[in-house]
Amino acid sequence: MTGSDPSSRLTRALATAPSWAFALYGGLAAFAAYFSMYAYRKPFAAASYETVVGWPFPGDFKVALVVAQVAGYALSKIIGIKVISEMRPEGRALAILALIGGAELSLVGLGAAPSVFGPLALLANGLCLGMIWGLVFGFLEGRRLSEVLGAMLCASFILASGAVKAVGKALLLQGVDDRWMPALTGLIFAPLLLIAVAGLSQLPPPSAADEAARIRRAPMDAKARAVLWARHAPVLVLLVGVYVLLTALRDFRDNFAAEIWTELGFDGAASIFALSEIPVAIVVLVGLALLMRVNDNRRAVGFNLGFIAAGLAVLGLSTAGHQLGLVGPVTWMVAVGAGLYMAYTPFNGILFDRMIAATGSVGTAGFLIYVADASGYVGSVALLLVRTFGRLELNWSQFLSGAAYLTCMLGLVGTASAHVLLRKAGRSPGEVAPSLAIEAKRG
Repeated sequence: MTGSDPSSRLTRALATAPSWAFALYGGLAAFAAYFSMYAYRKPFAAASYETVVGWPFPGDFKVALVVAQVAGYALSKIIGIKVISEMRPEGRALAILALIGGAELSLVGLGAAPSVFGPLALLANGLCLGMIWGLVFGFLEGRRLSEVLGAMLCASFILASGAVKAVGKALLLQGVDDRWMPALTGLIFAPLLLIAVAGLSQLPPPSAADEAARIRRAPMDAKARAVLWARHAPVLVLLVGVYVLLTALRDFRDNFAAEIWTELGFDGAASIFALSEIPVAIVVLVGLALLMRVNDNRRAVGFNLGFIAAGLAVLGLSTAGHQLGLVGPVTWMVAVGAGLYMAYTPFNGILFDRMIAATGSVGTAGFLIYVADASGYVGSVALLLVRTFGRLELNWSQFLSGAAYLTCMLGLVGTASAHVLLRKAGRSPGEVAPSLAIEAKRG
């Protein structure tokens, strides 16, 4: 199952297809693959687990599940720094199926095993799923159409979380047990997953024209990873710091959406999970896709930073508007989602894909994505622990508001600082030092 197989008629057709047809095929395949993955990751969050038979600990069962899954996800991201950066293209499709198969088995364990083993099942679930993003994005990076393909892929995780939780909520309303609902939701999405991964495996590798525009992509060993990091450490540290804040906030809003919506007066409405994210996906998809029109890679890095800053501003302003009574609860949740994902999604491939191209370094954006992701999910675990054990007298929506303000303020400072460093390194905002690019090409 490799897209470089010369015997594949579909692969050969895609290699010569018009740009719009290639983007539509590749984007939809990636969207469907990652959308399906969410059916194994997020449905459990639609349940409240208020009465769990046999749970012996005083802490909340759902919080224990969330912390365990995020911890597994964070550990998987750390492992993925090496695995994803070294993964060869021909192994991606099989790895996706094997890992998601393991995630489904862990959900069966959640339903079948005594409740005390529930957190262990979710820990295993997170370990399996944390590398799926890098495997899917590996099919898309290094192409002239990477912005469009990446935007469609990013739209999947904006829409999927709400959609699969809506499916999970609907199953709960039909009487399915809380602990078996996640495994059943995963089985429902299995056919779509198989079709999507088969479709991804037929994509041809980047063409010569793609490599000329975006630099050749190749697996990176430990030395190559160290060299790339050392060249851009100050900027990368700032950007990773911003991403830690965004990931923690995004994961909190996602995992406890049911509790937040209940506080806002929308308990029992399964469709609210999915419908509230559709405007968010449209805003982010259009904004990121427009970046494809920026041909200069160094300028594109600057535009990505501007897009991130705009999202952070929307996040803070919408929260202030809600607290002042100027914005209703649904509008606030949509605006928070829009601002959050405007800032969050560029880190998931498009920003780092352009940074690799701007430096002229032969490598993979997956390395930088997983450095950021590993750090981000450690931050997510920390935020959950603060919310759970910090003795904060705040309800779910109040905690979301406070975290939104903090992310907005610190995120804008970090993004602006990274922009200043890049400006000093180049001749205009967003440029990487030409000397670094020349040095990378010689290396």
